[in-house]
Parts: sequence; structure tokens; C-alpha cells
Amino acid sequence: MVRFEPAIISDGSSIREALTVIESNGLQIALVVDADGVLTGTVTDGDIRRGMLSGIDFNAGVDKVMNRSPRTVGADAPPAAARALMNKHRIHQIPVLDVRGRVTDVRMIEDFLDVPEATDTTVFLMAGGLGTRLRPITDTIPKPMINVGGKPILESIIGNFSSQGFVRFVLSVKYKAEMIREHFGDGTRFGVEITYVEEIDRKGTAGSLSLLSQRPSGPFIVMNGDLLTTVNFKQLIAFHREHNAVATMCVREYSFKVPYGVIITEDHRITSLQEKPTHTALVNAGIYVLDPAALDRIPADRQYDMTDLFNELLETNRQTAAFPLHEYWLDIGRMEDLERAHVEYSGIFP
Repeated sequence: MVRFEPAIISDGSSIREALTVIESNGLQIALVVDADGVLTGTVTDGDIRRGMLSGIDFNAGVDKVMNRSPRTVGADAPPAAARALMNKHRIHQIPVLDVRGRVTDVRMIEDFLDVPEATDTTVFLMAGGLGTRLRPITDTIPKPMINVGGKPILESIIGNFSSQGFVRFVLSVKYKAEMIREHFGDGTRFGVEITYVEEIDRKGTAGSLSLLSQRPSGPFIVMNGDLLTTVNFKQLIAFHREHNAVATMCVREYSFKVPYGVIITEDHRITSLQEKPTHTALVNAGIYVLDPAALDRIPADRQYDMTDLFNELLETNRQTAAFPLHEYWLDIGRMEDLERAHVEYSGIFP
């Protein structure tokens, strides 16, 4: 049983402090209390990520993102009451309070339900790209097999998933596919299960999903095979389920500085001047969760990218979600990215 005490923080804490607590306790929740120990709110990973989408600073007070009216049960409530509330409201934790409103326990959905484990989740890794921006290295080796930190990038990716409990992988291969197959085999050497789909023609970033011989039974992860990240993939799956999405895209902030003074006008009049402003946008991070129903949209006879899939889902009013990243993330697409990976790897992936 996971103790609830490490999840308690004061109502004067920052969002950053709440995130540290969430990531360090097995309950994946922060319990916000006042000076008398009375629960004033809760914060989950999803609350923080939704705050990120609104531009909230991590140094702001936890009150900016916390749920001020969390679902709770009394200490004398039967377990069935907690289960019913979690089912009804699609929540994963529910605090148990005494008569004064102080936390005495936290019930978890896993205590009651047959929740799909990471071992049941398929991870689809796209490892067939040419890696043209990394030539001449990729003239003789596929990009996912480039050595970083003493092992191929793809091996680090699989090892990271495996450390979080994911064991079922499908690798989409094309360029120098034999080198990837020879290194990973069926995955036994790495304690996982690996199967392959191989593109004959270029399928795009989503098209190779049409080659799956077996349809996943539930939400599955799709990820580029050249990313190094410390994303908590269980939290990603939970976020996807919580928002009842057909497709979820991981996004990250990207900032760029305009090297000129920017002029704002209204008709012929200048209304303001901004000297070399910095603009920030959310960009695609190359990690996705898809429901099996999304596969019905993917054609088998032409190139089809993930952006095509999301645009089609948006046009048909299907539910999609954005999962903002605050974890380490590096796309090894250029020489400078590869050099950065060599420098940072040991400090990020022990």
C-alpha cells in the first residue's frame, strides 16, 4: 500500500513543488492542505499539463491549477462508494477524509478495477527514416541505430519504455532494415516482445500503421524512433483516457526570436512597436496515443502523415487532445542535436 503522507503539500506551495511531489509518490497526486491540515484541493499531472496549455508559470502558486472541489469520501464510507465515484467521474484517485476534512487515506482506481497494465499496451516505433540530415553517418547505418551513450538510440528508447513496464513493441522499418532486425531480433535479449512491419513504398509518419497485422485492443503509443525523452508514458495513457480522446499528440513549447522590430498596425496607423520580440508556439513532439478506431482512417494505398490523421479527425469533430511536455525531450534530427545528445545523455539516462 502506498502511503499518502508524502503526497501532502501546503497551500502556499508552487506548481513546481506540486509537480515534484506528484512525480515522487506512487499516488500521482498532490494533496493541498491548509495550516490546520484540512484538504483545500488536489493537483494531478493532468491539472498541471492543462495549466501549461494556458501558459501558467511553474513558479506560480499551486492554487492556479489545483482542483478546489475534488471528489472525496468520508473515512466511514464503504469501498464501493469510492469505486462508484471514480467510475462516474473518470478519476484515478479519491482522498478519504475524516470529519474535520483532513486526509486519512487515498483510494486508487487500481484497488478496484481490472485496469489495463502497461504490459497490455502496444508501442509502435517508427524506425524507417533515411536520416538524410545526418549524412554521412547515415550512409552506412540507419538513424535509430546511431550510437549515443554506448548504445543505439532505438535501444535506449525501448529500454526506457521497458523500465516503465511496457513490453510489447512493433518496429516500422525500411532503410537498412536488416541492421535493426539483426540487433533486436524478437526482443528476447532485451526482455521485451518485438515484431516488425516493413514498408515497401514510403508510407509517411502514419501510413505504416496500415501494415499492422493485429489491431491493438486498446489505446496504443506511436513514437518516432529518433527521440530521447523522459516522458512518463503511463501518465500519457491516463491523460488520453481521461479526455476520452481518439488521438492524443504530445506537444512542447518552441520559442523563436524575431530579429527585427515588429510593427503592429491598424489600417494605415502604427499602433505599437515591438523590438525583436520572442514568440512561443506549441509544436508536435512526435509522440502520440491512438485509439484503435483511428486506424480506420489510415489509407493503405498512399502516403499519409500524422498531421493528415489529426486534421481529418478535427474535420469530423472527433475528440483529440494535446499533452504538453515538461520532461526532457530531444529530437536527434541534425548534427547539432546528435552532438547535444552525446553531451547530455549520461546526465539524463543513468
